[in-house]
Amino acid sequence: MKLFPYGHATHPQWQVAAALVLAQLRGHRALPAYASAPTLALLYITDHYAADAQDILDHLSAELPDITDWSGTVGIGIASNNVEYFDEPALAVMLCELPHDQYRVFSGVSPLPSPQSGRFNAHTALVHADAGTPDVAELVAEMAGRTESGYVFGGLASSRSGTLQFALSGHGNVKGQGAAGGVFRGGLSGVAFARDPAGGMTLMSRVTQGCQPVSSLHEITACEANVVTGLDGEPALDVMLADLGISLDQPREALTRVRATLVGLSRPEDALDDARPGARLQTRQFGADTVVRHLIGLDPARRGIAIADVPSVGMKLAFCERNMQAAKADLTRICAEIREELEPQETTQAVAEALNAPPAESAPQAARRIAGAVYVSCSGRGGPHFGAPSAELQIVRRALGDVPLVGFFAGGEIARHHLYGYTGVLTVFTAAGR
Repeated sequence: MKLFPYGHATHPQWQVAAALVLAQLRGHRALPAYASAPTLALLYITDHYAADAQDILDHLSAELPDITDWSGTVGIGIASNNVEYFDEPALAVMLCELPHDQYRVFSGVSPLPSPQSGRFNAHTALVHADAGTPDVAELVAEMAGRTESGYVFGGLASSRSGTLQFALSGHGNVKGQGAAGGVFRGGLSGVAFARDPAGGMTLMSRVTQGCQPVSSLHEITACEANVVTGLDGEPALDVMLADLGISLDQPREALTRVRATLVGLSRPEDALDDARPGARLQTRQFGADTVVRHLIGLDPARRGIAIADVPSVGMKLAFCERNMQAAKADLTRICAEIREELEPQETTQAVAEALNAPPAESAPQAARRIAGAVYVSCSGRGGPHFGAPSAELQIVRRALGDVPLVGFFAGGEIARHHLYGYTGVLTVFTAAGR
């Protein structure tokens, strides 16, 4: 598998930006290291272009007639290799060279087939979703259940105007799209990927956290709806006040600290081998099993705390805050993990599972290379949170290398079967080295 051609540009007129992107794509396709016969395009635009989404898709698909399938969405910001376009008109495209029988574009008018249908067995999926869709978290979990791995990745579209998604196929798997023309609003869409039986293409995905715990890990022992009333058998509000070192007798100081505090939630059964809650908290860093939610209120009468989720007894909870240094360190960590796993090594069971590939006990792991990458980051992480414009993508470039990459800044990030917040989800397409 060769490198995926990609291009990105910004300009007040989308036609000019599209011309610049097309020039980059054609330039890459002329190089021997890049794929010359791609089939699938990933398209991301900022919300400045949202009103022109259909015209952009029509123009690009006409200029690239050999690209049969399109998927993507809109974001307040978009990403590419070493650069982010935040709050400015821009678009990015990556062309993936994949066999047609190894992926399916899906949308509301052409749902992903269930594994029992026998028509297409999805191993994982890139998912774009509308945050305004009722029960979107449940839909994401249902989508993950339609895959063999139970793992999906992507994010919620973000826009100051209307959100939208791109889902267009020339192979009939968006049958009945009618007047939609490949631009959809509401629900879920994306691309499902099958497991390559020959092991030619695999996907590796990692979640990077943007928050740092400021307390130990507690067990939820009592809760009602979205109000946690008990932590480790003690009143939850009392535990929080002790952890944060504040008192309600000094309401102004307490309110300032509470407003800067979030909660990290995890279920014991969701823990990953590389993200055990106890182990990660020893290094003051959350693992991929933790989802961060807002603290939305206090309940003095029940000595409880209200959070922006519906927890259950037995879940783990830690108080946390956004932290730039922790976010930088964790982003560097996941990129380094991916680079290390692409090097020749003995294939252990844990590594085989991380690679989403069948284990080959006691056999050396062949060197693999990255053909392309998709990075979905929280819209609250872009720019200033990392200290400077494009700093987040520059960290990825330094740690992961000079690889084709596109993505967007989301209103919520999707990984495994969860909706995350303040995180980044990095997924790479890998192939056997040549």
